[in-house]
Amino acid sequence: MNVLVLLHTDERGALGRGALEAVGVAAGLGLPVTVGIVGESVQAAADSLAGLGAAAVFGVEGAEFGSARYSTDAAAAEAICRAADGCGLVVAPGTSRWMRALPGVAQRVGARVDSHVVGLAADGSGAMVARRWVYRNRMEAAVTRPTPWMVLLDSGAGAAWSGPNGAVEVQRSTVDVLSSRTEVLRVESPQADQQTIRPEAKLLMVAGAGWTKKQKDGQTHVPEASELIQDLLRLTGASLGSSKSLVDLGSEGESVLPFLTHMHQVGQTGSSPRHAKGLATCCHGEEPHVVGWRFVNERRAVNLDANCGWGRKKADVLYVADAFEVAREIRKLLGA
Repeated sequence: MNVLVLLHTDERGALGRGALEAVGVAAGLGLPVTVGIVGESVQAAADSLAGLGAAAVFGVEGAEFGSARYSTDAAAAEAICRAADGCGLVVAPGTSRWMRALPGVAQRVGARVDSHVVGLAADGSGAMVARRWVYRNRMEAAVTRPTPWMVLLDSGAGAAWSGPNGAVEVQRSTVDVLSSRTEVLRVESPQADQQTIRPEAKLLMVAGAGWTKKQKDGQTHVPEASELIQDLLRLTGASLGSSKSLVDLGSEGESVLPFLTHMHQVGQTGSSPRHAKGLATCCHGEEPHVVGWRFVNERRAVNLDANCGWGRKKADVLYVADAFEVAREIRKLLGA
């Protein structure tokens, strides 16, 4: 079986971390690897994979492929899949761009598709087995499918591939782009210091509902809580998460932290981030809160209650302290 690694470039024309992780997973299978790249210009990205020793590198490039759009992405991916005929397994990073386009491509080329895969390897018989979490990340399933089979990998499914650059010959495919009803005008994104969801950050900081509750003086201090949390994110470069209870407080008419949305939600009904370290603040540490923490390597928590859920073998370290005082001291130390 040959493996096709299907990638797209980022806004810089390079391959992002998710793409390099997909390359690393494919290279670790011990099978011949073919690479397909979509982007405005693909030569630099292809040259960065020279050390991979791919059997062939296919590319679809042009201004219309520089931005995410279903019609052009699906057409480009389909062209590469057909050009790389004989590749029974297609491995791709689970980016929003491919998650939107590849299921439709699978239907066009008669393939099966699985998303949110966290591991891929061959079993004893040589068949490929994909691992993914089900039942709100409480159970892990082992899945195998007939080929052709497309697999979309979650971030952190493998180590990012690294190797020397070189000159790579790219076999370019021509794609006839029909008139599309979707026109990409521009890309609007927040400034780096305004972005609070950072998948590649080493530290995940999760805020719990305690930040908006009455403090020792009997008053709430939501404005100060907002300022402290945002200062810590700015000084540490951490990614921000939240418990479901805090995200839902707005619907109950209570004061909330203005920068939190359901996209920040971590846990049983939220996301399952993968960071080297995690710090939970004002969060009880009960099962719905921590089920999404299983992929965080080192877990610490700050809570005034020594008997909270974090203290029951769910955190590596529990600081029994006031989160406001801890945040003020950290801000003072980092600011200095």
